[in-house]
Amino acid sequence: MDEKRSLNLKRRQYFINRQFQTRFILKFIVVLLFGAILSTIITIVSTQETLTSTFNGSRLVIEKTALAILPSVIVTNIITTAVVGIVALLLTLVISHKIAGPMFRFEKDLEDISQGDLRKEVRIRNGDQFTGVAQNLNEMVGSLNRRLSDVRLQLEKISENAAAQNVPQAFLDELEECRKSIDSNFKL
Repeated sequence: MDEKRSLNLKRRQYFINRQFQTRFILKFIVVLLFGAILSTIITIVSTQETLTSTFNGSRLVIEKTALAILPSVIVTNIITTAVVGIVALLLTLVISHKIAGPMFRFEKDLEDISQGDLRKEVRIRNGDQFTGVAQNLNEMVGSLNRRLSDVRLQLEKISENAAAQNVPQAFLDELEECRKSIDSNFKL
């Protein structure tokens, strides 16, 4: 019950896998910066052959459009890049959290499953990525649990039948060792 409650609580830690999430965010920021630089270059190159007239005080100044608009283009791109960068940072942090959170959960739960806990059910928060993977993993672990439980049950039946037919004790002891091995290596 506590595990279910904890899955629905608000996120308190946004960096789960700091290295993965930082790389994820930096890639988006680099693309954003590249776009701003490319936009500036295209604007300057496309206005290179045109002239613009402006008034500087009471003087009419005619200059290349690229030089006239360069300060405005740079300031506009810096402001736009900063605002969009902050939004992209927050958005990629949330998106990466929806990826890194389930990855962290899978690592922890798969560690328990690899130790033989076949009662384990992988649970991830609503809205996180990889819900299909979690569902398939739960089906696989459940199937293994049922199959191993069936093997254990058949082993008990064989032991009972063997004991009723006066089978040698050494054989009964080996059957008991098999059952104990299942019980000690797996949680069913």
